[in-house]
Amino acid sequence: MIGVSDSAAAAAPEPGPADVRRRGRISGAPSAEWSFPADPGAVRTARTMVRQVLDDWGLNGAADVAVLLVSELVTNSLRYASGPIGVRMVLLGAGALLIEVSDPLPDPPRTRTAAPDDEGGRGLQLVAHSSRRWGTRQGKSGKTVWFELAVAG
Repeated sequence: MIGVSDSAAAAAPEPGPADVRRRGRISGAPSAEWSFPADPGAVRTARTMVRQVLDDWGLNGAADVAVLLVSELVTNSLRYASGPIGVRMVLLGAGALLIEVSDPLPDPPRTRTAAPDDEGGRGLQLVAHSSRRWGTRQGKSGKTVWFELAVAG
């Protein structure tokens, strides 16, 4: 998929210390960032924190989709990678919200075709169909799966 932009991707910092919420500005854009241990409780905590930030930013209308997609990506990271999971949100201009989920596994995720009775295998398809655009990039310490949502704010 087409990336947000090479400069935006290159400017993305590595996730911070475990369970530390850091709000600040990156290139003038409001952002929030967390790192979670590879623990099943990370999914619930990530959903809660994403919803809270969107509420703080006045973007409640994007919360359900954002929380669902973050939940899918953090779950994938838990399933396939061992190590910290980073979640980063950046409110871009032009009504766009960028959300990234990073983990130490260097392999890019694979889109699967799930059978009707399969319990899994639909997460990336859900991300692809629910976001404006999405993609992956590799970094020195793993990979990042990102998606962009249209937001009104």
